[in-house]
Formats: sequence, structure tokens, C-alpha cells
Amino acid sequence: MTESKTMTLNMGPQHPSTHGVLRLVLELDGEVVVRCTPHIGYLHTGIEKGLESKRFQQGIPLTDRLDYLAPLSNNLALVLAVEKALGIEVPERAQTIRVLLTELTRIKGHLVWLGTHALDIGAMSVFLYCFREREQILDMYEAVSGQRMMSSYFRVGGLLADLPPGFEQQVEEFLAAFPSRVEEYEALLTKNPLWRQRTVGIGAIKAADAIALGLSGPSLRACGVAYDVRKAQPYCGYERYDFDVPIGRVGDVYDRYTVRVAELKQSHRLATQALHRLEPGPINVADPKLVPPPKRLLKSSMEALIHHFKLYSEGFQVPAGEVYQAIESPKGELGVYLVTDGSNRPYRVHYRAPSFVNLQALPRMVEGRLVADVVAVIGSLDIVLGEIDR
Repeated sequence: MTESKTMTLNMGPQHPSTHGVLRLVLELDGEVVVRCTPHIGYLHTGIEKGLESKRFQQGIPLTDRLDYLAPLSNNLALVLAVEKALGIEVPERAQTIRVLLTELTRIKGHLVWLGTHALDIGAMSVFLYCFREREQILDMYEAVSGQRMMSSYFRVGGLLADLPPGFEQQVEEFLAAFPSRVEEYEALLTKNPLWRQRTVGIGAIKAADAIALGLSGPSLRACGVAYDVRKAQPYCGYERYDFDVPIGRVGDVYDRYTVRVAELKQSHRLATQALHRLEPGPINVADPKLVPPPKRLLKSSMEALIHHFKLYSEGFQVPAGEVYQAIESPKGELGVYLVTDGSNRPYRVHYRAPSFVNLQALPRMVEGRLVADVVAVIGSLDIVLGEIDR
């Protein structure tokens, strides 16, 4: 009688294909994964706790560090939650700019995912192509906020500033060229036999299991579930935009790839509509308790100077209560549960982070598969550890 033995292998937290400080304890029978146990908590960011000590506008830069590949999505979820607690709605131009920039952010996030995912599996050229377009979007971030990554551009009540001169033309040029760029990515991967061997049938999960585990975003839609927060619970006027929700069939690594590539096209479609919807108008609410006065008045108006000083030194109060606001981030449903106590700081802020929830499905996807498939499955989930260890 032969005795069966398994081997325990540590993958991470420094392994490059774990996409951050994720540690996986793998129990292997030969090259087959018997058990996979994710271990998190190596970042110790404490962002949620840090938000409790910051005034509402002060906390926005902290949110950039959650999913640092989609900072404007994190900003948007928080400011929408605070605006819901205040009972206000920003002007039409501000809403349109928010849609435009968050869809460009979705494109940027998916480009980083596609490039690094392909690199994990061995397709290096795609990484270089994707980062070419990502650089253009980072230039747009810099144009509107002065910062290429952690832009903190959205504000409670509107925006940091209006779009700079020439920005609309910059976006238009990018959108004109982008469809041909997506065709290049697909020409390199979609029908590539090596790519298909590494992705088709790998890491599949059934729709019922995905729903039970709380998956959202492309990881859920790849299973055939057409759930998108922008359709189910519209915000920023998404109900007025025309777009489709791409879905897959079997929920494997290949389906998660095809869904995100289709989402690149849909985000291009949404950004194009938002660009054409832009009309002149205010970018902030007209409430002087929330929005600072124009800078041009500070040198000539004592009232404006006092108003500016008090707003930035004391902030504003939000009525006591609790709200939940969800948006569709590149990785799935990003929700903010906000509790306020009537002061100028939140009592509690909790992020429903899609990376954290989606990671729960990893053991279900890799157990019974080869250890070589673990790398492909992790990449297909598109996790960011800043969003997990928050």
C-alpha cells in the first residue's frame, strides 16, 4: 500500500505574480493544488481608520491609495456618499465630467490589468502596447489635477477645478485612436493558441457560486450574470447613457479576459457620449458652506477670505445618519458605508472593496488545478492589495 503525501508551498508575499503582498499557502499533490489558503494583511494601510480623523474633504486623498490604479473611482464613491448624506446633487457639467473621467479611469485600470496579466502568462508585447495608451490617460490626469496618479480631483459638491483649455481636444484625439488600439490587443491574444491554452477552461466558477461568494464586476459578469451597478443603481446620470453590459459564458480565465476587453469598448462608447454632452455651466453646487469662493476674490474681498479660511480650517458639518453608496469600479461593486454624527468628520467609513470580496473565490477556482494555473487565475481576478488591506 502506497502512502499519499502532500507538500505545502508558500507563494508570496513577495512573488511578483501575486500582484502585491498576497501570500498563498498551497497544499500540493504533485503539481495539483489540493488546498489554497490566501493570507492578507501585510500592508497595514489603515485607510478606513484614517478617514475618521480627517474632515470630509481632507479624506479624499486617502481614498486614492485604495485601488491606486483607479483613484478617481475611489474618490467618486466617497464624495457621492457624503453628497447623499447632505442631500445635494452636483450640477450637470460636474456629473458629465465625473462620468468622462471615471470611464477613462476604467480604461486605464483595464489596460494595467491586461498588460500585467499577459506578462504573467508570458506575452510581453501586450504589456508595452497597453502602457502606451495608459500614459496618455495619465497625461489627462495631470492636465486636470497636476498629478499623474493620485489626482484627488473630485470634491464634495463638485470638482477641484474646471477642465483646462485644450483638454476636450486631448480626449477626443485619444478616443479617435483607441478602437484601433483595442484591435491590436485582440490580434495579439484573442485567437492566439498559446493564450487560449493558458486561459480557456482554467479557473472556471459557476454563476451560483460566484453570487454566493459575493463576486462583482467582470469576475461576476464572466459567469453570465449581467449585473452592473451603473445599470442596477444608476448614479451621475448613467441612466441617460447608452451602453451594454458584456457577459461571458463559463466564467473561466478566458471569459474574464473577453469581458474586460469588451468593457474597454463600452467605456470608450460612454466617454465619447460624455464628451459630446459637455455643456458650459457651473462645476460646483452653489452652497457657500461647501464650496470655497473663487480665488480671484481672495485679494479683494474680506468676506471671501474669511469664508475660504473657515472652510479649509473647520470644514463643514454633515447631519447625523448613515448611508450606503455603491459605484461600478473597474474591479466591481465599490461601496461606501458612511456613518456621520453631525460633526465635520465621519464617525465611520467602511469600503466594500471588490478586490477583497473577489479574492474569496480564488480557492474555489484553483483547487484541483495545476499549480501553474494559479498565476493565470490570480491575474484574471485583477486584485489590488491596497484595496484589500485598507
